[in-house]
Order: sequence, then C-alpha cells, then structure tokens
Amino acid sequence: MADGPLIVQSDRTVLLEVAHPDAESARHELAIFAELERAPEHIHTYRITRLGLWNARAAGHDAEDMLATLERWSRFPVPPSVSIDISETVGRYGRLVIDRNRVEDGGEGELILKSTDAAVLAEVSKNKRIQPLLIGHPSPDTFVVDAWARGHIKQELLKIGWPAEDLAGYTPGTPHPIALADEGEGAEWTLRPYQRQAVDIFTEGGSGVVVLPCGAGKTLVGAAAMAETKTTTLILVTNTVSARQWRDELLRRTSLTPEEIGEYSGQAKEIKPVTIATYQILTAKRKGEYAHLALLDALDWGLIVYDEVHLLPAPVFKLTADLQARRRLGLTATLVREDGREGDVFSLIGPKRFDAPWKEIEAQGFISPAVCYEVRVDLPAGDRLEYAAAADDERYRLAATAPAKIDVVRQLVERHEGERILIIGQYLDQIDVLADALNAPKITGQTPVDEREELYQAFRVGEISVLVVSKVANFSIDLPEASVAIQVSGSFGSRQEEAQRLGRLLRPKKSGNTASFYTLIARDTVDQDFAQNRQRFLAEQGYAYTILDAHSLAA
Repeated sequence: MADGPLIVQSDRTVLLEVAHPDAESARHELAIFAELERAPEHIHTYRITRLGLWNARAAGHDAEDMLATLERWSRFPVPPSVSIDISETVGRYGRLVIDRNRVEDGGEGELILKSTDAAVLAEVSKNKRIQPLLIGHPSPDTFVVDAWARGHIKQELLKIGWPAEDLAGYTPGTPHPIALADEGEGAEWTLRPYQRQAVDIFTEGGSGVVVLPCGAGKTLVGAAAMAETKTTTLILVTNTVSARQWRDELLRRTSLTPEEIGEYSGQAKEIKPVTIATYQILTAKRKGEYAHLALLDALDWGLIVYDEVHLLPAPVFKLTADLQARRRLGLTATLVREDGREGDVFSLIGPKRFDAPWKEIEAQGFISPAVCYEVRVDLPAGDRLEYAAAADDERYRLAATAPAKIDVVRQLVERHEGERILIIGQYLDQIDVLADALNAPKITGQTPVDEREELYQAFRVGEISVLVVSKVANFSIDLPEASVAIQVSGSFGSRQEEAQRLGRLLRPKKSGNTASFYTLIARDTVDQDFAQNRQRFLAEQGYAYTILDAHSLAA
C-alpha cells in the first residue's frame, strides 16, 4: 500500500495529511464527492455523505471512479464496509426514473414514476407522503404521478434515500433568437474550455447546477446556455445592482438589445423576452400573499436561471417545485447552504452538473492567485472583561466589533498603499466608524442603488482606492481590480460568505498581482471559533490561512 495522504475510516470520514506532497492532488479528487468538516493546521477531516455521492454521480462520476480515488491516495486499505456503502449508495441514484408516457400523436403524456426494481417501487409507493402523489398504477413497473407533483415527489424520494432521475423533459418555451456576440476565431473573447464544457453538460442534462469560483465567468455560462436554448428566459438574482450587471454583460456578450431585456425589481416592473428579477421582489408579500407570483407565468419561459443558487430564499423553493417543466440552471461558487437545504437544491433546481476546482482554474490563469491571512487581535483588558461578563448572545458582536480592530485596519491599508482595498463588515455602526477613521466612502443596504453603482464605478477606474462595504457587496458585484479585502466582521460562521468575500478578489487583474485576503479575529473569543468554521470551504478549495499576530504588523 502506497504512503498516500489519505486515511479512510469506517465511519465514512477521510483524513487528509496537509503537508503530504500529494495532498493537493488528492484533495481535488476527494472534493468531488466528500465534504470538508474540519480544517486545522495539519490534518483535514472530510465526510462522505449520501448527497455528495449522488451529486457526484449526477455530474458523471461513477462509484468505480470514487473508490479509485480513495484506493489511489489512501495510506491503508479502504475498509470494505466503506467500499460497499459507496457502491450501494451511488447505485441508488437513477433506480427510480420520472418520465412521461409516450402518446401516439406526439403530445405530452402522463407523468410517471418507473423502475426496473419492483421491490424499490413497491417500497416508495407505500410511503405515506408519496402515496397521495400517485394517481394510477397502469403496469407493475409504473405509477402515474399527479401532474402538479413533479417537484414534490423528487423532494420526498430524496428524503427517504431514493433520488429519482428526472427524464420527463421540458417545455421549449417561446422561441427567442439569442446568440453569443463576437465569439469565434479572431474574436476579442471566446468561452473558456471549462465554460464550454459546463454549458454542454447542462444542455444535455436539461437542469442542474454549475459550480464555479467567483470571477470564473458564471454569467457567461448563463449567457451561453441562453444562446443554446434560444428561448424566453427568466433570470433570478440577489439584488438590483446584480440585475444591472447581468443586463450590461448580456448586452456586451450576446445579440440581445436593450429592448429585449427587462428589469423586474422594487424599482421597475418590466416583462421582456429576457427578464431579470430579484429574489426579494419574488418573495415580497402583500396581505399575506406573494404579490408577484404572476411573473412566473407572465411568459412561457423556456429557461430559468438562478444566480447565486446557494442563497435561494426558502419561499422560492416552494415556487420552484411548480416549475419543474421548465429548464433550470443554478449558478454558484459553493453548494454550501447554512440552512442545510442542499437537498432541495438537488431535487428542485437539479443536481450538480459541473464543478471546477478553484485552484485548477487559478493554475490556468483564469482567476487571480490569492493568499489568505488570519490576523489575531488582542482585546484590551477593559474590553476583555466586558466580553467575559456579557451574555452568550452578545459576545459575538462585542468580539467582532472590537475597537482594537480599527488600528489594525489602518496598518493594513498603509501596507497596501496604491492598491484597491475593500473593507468588509457586518455591523452598520462598525462600518460608520471605519469609514470615518479612514476617510473612505461606504456602501450599505441603505445606500441608494444609483449611488452604489457610482461608487463601484469610481472604485473600478481608480478614482477611489478604499471602499468600506457591508454584506451587500458579498454577492454578484464585479470589482475586478480589487486586490485586497480586509474582513473585519461577518455572519457568525458562514462558510458561503467567506467564499463570496474572497471571490471579490479572484477576478483576473491587469496588474497580475496576487490578491490578499485578511480576516481580523479577536483572540480567545467566539470570533475565533466562528472563523474556523467560515474557513472550512476555502480550505476544501486548497486555500491555507497564515496566522499573523496584530502586533507583528507594526514591526
């Protein structure tokens, strides 16, 4: 047995020795089907989950591929129980199929659930939550599914461990001509190989999620998918600024004209062949009812794009359950959801179709290299006593907003003089203090959209070099020349937020500089505990955090 970097254990955990020369190669292969749980300095712990295995299977990896990864890199023999478990779990995907009865006139047949495994079909048909969704049993290997229940039955089947493969097809929607502009030999730009691969796999599968790092061109994948399907498209995004960035990118990269693209948000209510709407407007209620549900049926959409799908609000899952006949493309940098609803993304948007490791794309030069630092700040005696005496629910805010962090931010800004610097915080009063201390402009949720866009543009062109931002800048903000981010406070232990914030720095730089990502942590507090959880996702992608003492910055 080779002296590999992995130790596979019978409880489905996998230990990775970080210092091993083959650790990076093993990590990239392992991350396809296992999730990082803990990432201290020397040994990282991954867990093999059912959902991880099924996502990998849907993306084209079979059980033999996954077991080969473990056997190739494992220091000791893989426990037989793990090998059997992986083979059997992966084998569950696709044993049940959702399809349609074929009809002679070529019309749309009934929705059916079928299987060549009679025992599995009998088992699921007796489930008390699935039984009401079945309205007929025309043959031993087939049940008829109620027409409205396509999404709901996939959710329930996943919960009982039998994920169904959905082959029931999609409505073509209203045809609308869309082409990529200027692509081809001699053109100013072209799709990168991984973007083309992602689009091809999505088009073949019909629905699902494409996972790419921030700055790797997820919007272009969306535009190319639209050009492939050539149909009316509804794009759902996180906020109005993101909506306008999508519009600008579509105008620049496709044949679409301003008259063909509508914005449906708190500020405008346009419905065009390509309509860009915010999650917020879709979930807005009036008198207890969703006020804008009509948007989902305003046109015969042939494609729905979910940007930043890991942030999809819970109510949109319920709405999406009724949209299973339409092609759905989810775009995200991470499938991690802090609410644990990754299974609903799998069932209702679709399984992971494509995933490119961050470090692999960095090695190809398509995203900027980045180094991550955790700067530990000592609290003064008075602040430390106040923290110790505080109630549990107050301690994180006290640690995260510690005034001692302000001087450290100043020192880092001086260290990176001449670079474009983002300073990111969670708490508005802290953001006000930082903006005043640095004499820098700020952007929060209270900043009008037009003013936000003006400040972002001034930052892009170098008129301002330091910008203080709240969590509104976490998502879908294009600031390619930002090369330094200083995270002063965050959303407790949010892994997805950490990924998004580093992502602000990964867009390729004209300067070619390596990006620097600093996280300021109050030493020996819950701030430090939450930081370890936030860093898990980036550790999975191969980013290591260098620990710095705040005192060393002044040296």
